[in-house]
Amino acid sequence: MPSFDILASAFVTLFVITDPPGLAPIFIGLTAGMSEAQRRRTALHAVIISVIVLAVFALFGKVLLDALGITIHAFRVAGGLLLFWIAFEMVFEKRGERKADTANKVVHDSHSSEIAAFPLAVPLIAGPGAITAVILLAGRLGTDAVGMASIVVLIVIVMAIMFGFLLAGVFIDRFISQSARSIATRLLGVILSALAVQFVADGVKALLAN
Repeated sequence: MPSFDILASAFVTLFVITDPPGLAPIFIGLTAGMSEAQRRRTALHAVIISVIVLAVFALFGKVLLDALGITIHAFRVAGGLLLFWIAFEMVFEKRGERKADTANKVVHDSHSSEIAAFPLAVPLIAGPGAITAVILLAGRLGTDAVGMASIVVLIVIVMAIMFGFLLAGVFIDRFISQSARSIATRLLGVILSALAVQFVADGVKALLAN
């Protein structure tokens, strides 16, 4: 059974990398003109798709790495560096701009009628960073039944929180200032950078030991 500290660290990592507070205003822009029921249905479909995508990579990511001949230790180093870059973007407010650009391209694409799967679920929620994170977290929580169940439960919990933030997007956009959101994003970026460095350190230590 994973310890509380490991579970808490995994939850924080997944919450920060998916960034529900930062995604809520983008969701409002993507669903402009929709009724409340349509918006709720779109949010629900997006989080369900995201749960499936992240759970598949959490459960079978190690199998994929083994098939490619990549050790989990090497992936920790590479994944940690990727997460650190994402944290860097959050601190300097580049990640939100990139996500907004992705959303705007789809809004102006007349061929895009279903936004729940793309770009909302993939790549805005279950993007490369989130997929990398769940593979790393699955390795840390353990490959036994309890460890696998733990990562899936964490994914479901974080996605439930994401669903709540998406539904509250109008409130967040209206009553929480841009400055407050920027401060929160930067603080979360600092936390993610520390977690990313820990992944790299663990990977380097294991590689040197081997």
